Amino acid sequence: MSIAVEFLRRPLTTGAIAASSRRLGYAMTEGIGLERARTVLELGPGTGVFTDAILARLAPDARLVAVEINPVLAARLSATRRDPRLTVVRGSAATDLVAPAGGPADAVVSGLPWTVMPRALRGRVLDAVAEALVPGGRFTTFAYLHAARTPPARRLADELALRFDRLERSPVVWANLPPAFVHRATRKR
Repeated sequence: MSIAVEFLRRPLTTGAIAASSRRLGYAMTEGIGLERARTVLELGPGTGVFTDAILARLAPDARLVAVEINPVLAARLSATRRDPRLTVVRGSAATDLVAPAGGPADAVVSGLPWTVMPRALRGRVLDAVAEALVPGGRFTTFAYLHAARTPPARRLADELALRFDRLERSPVVWANLPPAFVHRATRKR
C-alpha cells in the first residue's frame, strides 16, 4: 500500500500524496534535542520516514510513541519496524497524548496535515501537543511551500505563537515533493 493510495482513500486524514523525503526527515529531527530525549511522540507517522529519522537520533534506552489514525498505515508501520524503542498506537492526536506516552514527552514530531484539518480540530491537537510536552520541550512540524501563504497555513503559524515560546522556521527543503519547510517551537515554561 502506498501513501498515494491512502491519500485517495482518506485525503483529509492522510494529507500527502507522496511520502516525505529523507532530507525533510532530517530537517524535522534536527536541533530539537532527540539525542537527549527520554520520550518522544510522533503524530501521523504515515509510512515512517520521520519515524526512521527519529530512531536514528534516539538513545538506546529512549522511547518513541507513534500515534497514527489510519489503520492501514499504523499496521504497516508496526509490521515493518522492529525497533524495541518504538510503540505504534492507533488513535487520534486530538486526545490525551500523555497517556500513550506514559508521561510527558521531551519532543513531539508531527507529520499531520494541518492545512486540511478543520480549525477546531487543529486547535484541539495543538492543545494536546502543548499539554504533552515537558516545560521547554520541543515541537516540530512541516508545511508545504506552495501552501505557506494560504489562510490555514497563516492561522497555523498564529496558533503556534499562542501556545509556544520561541518559534523558528527552517530554510526550504527543496529535496522534497513538494518542497517544504519546518516549524520548530518550544513549549512555554
